[in-house]
Amino acid sequence: MTAQAPHGTHGADGDGQDADWRLFKGDGLARTVSFPEAPPWRRFGETEKAVASRHRPYLIGPQEADVVNAALLLRRPLLVTGHPGTGKSSLAHALAHELSLGRVLHWPVNSRTTLQDALYRYDAIGRLRETNMRREPEGADALAEDPGIGSYVRLGPLGTALVPSATPRVLLVDELDKGDVDLPNDLLNVFEEGEFEIPELARLPEEHAHVHVMTADPDSWTAVRRGHVRCSEFPVVVITSNGERDFPPAFLRRCVRLDLPEPGEDRLRAIISAHLDAEGGHGGTDGIDDLMRAFLARRARGELATDQLLNAVFLRRGGVELDADGLLDAVLHRLGRTV
Repeated sequence: MTAQAPHGTHGADGDGQDADWRLFKGDGLARTVSFPEAPPWRRFGETEKAVASRHRPYLIGPQEADVVNAALLLRRPLLVTGHPGTGKSSLAHALAHELSLGRVLHWPVNSRTTLQDALYRYDAIGRLRETNMRREPEGADALAEDPGIGSYVRLGPLGTALVPSATPRVLLVDELDKGDVDLPNDLLNVFEEGEFEIPELARLPEEHAHVHVMTADPDSWTAVRRGHVRCSEFPVVVITSNGERDFPPAFLRRCVRLDLPEPGEDRLRAIISAHLDAEGGHGGTDGIDDLMRAFLARRARGELATDQLLNAVFLRRGGVELDADGLLDAVLHRLGRTV
């Protein structure tokens, strides 16, 4: 099945026929094009349609859902493992959406990540520079009032998640296995106690016991007393791992572990319908049997992830004139190597 793109730019393909899906011709001629609508998972901004697209149904099995609920009830971090494209990171956004817990706090981990980065940052250099500017030159017009130390402290995603609130925040710790080998152990005390201290604020005199600091949320501040932050509700912590290395037993003991299996054909079809058919319908998953067979065969060899099948179906429905192997060879396999 080959559908026409919603907005096309016309030009000849290799055999002289119109190819509505081609925006770029490679002929050196400037032209005005009308871009078709982006895939639902690649829409940004805060328009109603973009926001709705970010909250497609998240489909997992009842056994996996039970493990998630166990972590919620026990107030324990959820350690999610699985092959790329199985929806590890998306689970955090699904939890925030279904439980109405607001914006997800995102902590991407790499080899240079430290615990303090996630808790807070203090811009000592910026504060020193501001102080020196206020001291010179004498006789100059008075500068604005000193903004105070709180303007130079910003809570990180983990620190913001531990700010007291009526409902827990969702914290996504993405790819913890890419971090330093000691990072999981560094997290143990914070996860067990649900609190941390900001020494730069704890040392202030009593008249500065309450300090307003920036959080990881846009344009948001919170009051910190005596440099101490302690949660009232332990955050919903989703930790993802690609299995690049093992974690210490003490860390694993404090997590609820969920291994997401690769979805079978029935669930893949349900995922496609949930992502692509919610805006008017496209006849379910008719006409993609060849794509499904090719995808499942290649996935068995470890080449492809679920999101790549979604890309292939989107292109097929947009009028891209390639067979299943052509889509997987010319587009998705290359994308898989560069992600």
